[in-house]
Amino acid sequence: MSDKCRDGKPILLALGANLPSLWGSPVATFYHVIAELRSLGLHVVDVSKVYKTRAIGPGLQKIYYNAVISARSDLPPARILREAKRLERKAGRRLGRTWGPRCLDIDLIDYKGHTLRSRLRNRAPGRLILPHPHVHQRAFVLVPLRDVAPDWQHPVTHRSVTALLKALSVGERAGVGPGLAFAPPPCDKTR
Repeated sequence: MSDKCRDGKPILLALGANLPSLWGSPVATFYHVIAELRSLGLHVVDVSKVYKTRAIGPGLQKIYYNAVISARSDLPPARILREAKRLERKAGRRLGRTWGPRCLDIDLIDYKGHTLRSRLRNRAPGRLILPHPHVHQRAFVLVPLRDVAPDWQHPVTHRSVTALLKALSVGERAGVGPGLAFAPPPCDKTR
């Protein structure tokens, strides 16, 4: 856990986009999302660099932009997920194919170290599973996550973010470019 989140384990949200949204470029969209999350009662503690990453899945797609936010809140995880999906729609996202291009994707990666599993074998869209069921497989999430929570451990496997990254293939890690300077609005210092 980052020393920037001293009052307990953080809430971690991943942001991704490879198309402009109604709010502008992917980076402009991330700025807008941070402001919207704050207005909902999430206290943003830290924001990672923005990373350019290769698109995953079939077909040619534009480069993705990815970042992770560390936050605090008393909002329950289901409400945070519901609000994240509402923000995606507000930005102009429409449901499309899996791994398709999108103007905004917000995933709740971890909620204060809690675990929540679904009885459904396959994850239904919008169903809350904590931690995110694929976080350990995604360099495009783990690299920015390490920026904001370098001591984070997966709540189920108890493996560190660094160990999870090392377990990925060289090709998977190589798909994440160097972090871009990202100067988000100042982080919240009070609860």
